[in-house]
Amino acid sequence: MIILIRHGQTTTNAQGLLVGRSDPALTELGERQARALRPLLEQVSEVWVSPLQRARSTASLALPHVTQVVRESFIEVDYGELDGSPLSVVTGAQWQAFETDHNVVIGNGESLASVDQRVHAELDELFADRESLLHDDERHLAIVSHVSPIKSAVAWALGVPGSVAWRTRLDNGSITTIGTRRRSPTLIHFNMVPPLD
Repeated sequence: MIILIRHGQTTTNAQGLLVGRSDPALTELGERQARALRPLLEQVSEVWVSPLQRARSTASLALPHVTQVVRESFIEVDYGELDGSPLSVVTGAQWQAFETDHNVVIGNGESLASVDQRVHAELDELFADRESLLHDDERHLAIVSHVSPIKSAVAWALGVPGSVAWRTRLDNGSITTIGTRRRSPTLIHFNMVPPLD
């Protein structure tokens, strides 16, 4: 099974800003969210992380006993020059274009189709390898990442277009799990948020 974890709250999440490739720190709440994940991750044998510090910090707090493996493919979408800006800087027309056409780029950054391409390639490889942790009932792979790559993984598991991402919500410190059933990827849980201490 793959356990996809969205990093804990960051300073820019708390301010309602676009957060792509910038690297803000976790807030105190974000650290609590990461620690709250520990009881749910006892069967994790390997952890992949986005190269961004918010994902790595979350992994350190949630899985302190597992060595991190950095995977560039699970980095957040690039918002280019809009990274760190208030959501209000994106016009209604720009949002509509971004939401309806997966190939659209805002802020001279990256398209969501590009996110799908890199995430799906990693998941296809895991699925093709019958010895991978995706196919293991007792040992699991955790991937600590961001909204866009995790939603992309969900679309992959469901076999639906990436645009389904706009009809879902993914909270900080949440868990989404993907397994296999009858030789197909299967979405098991989505956006599970454990209670905080």
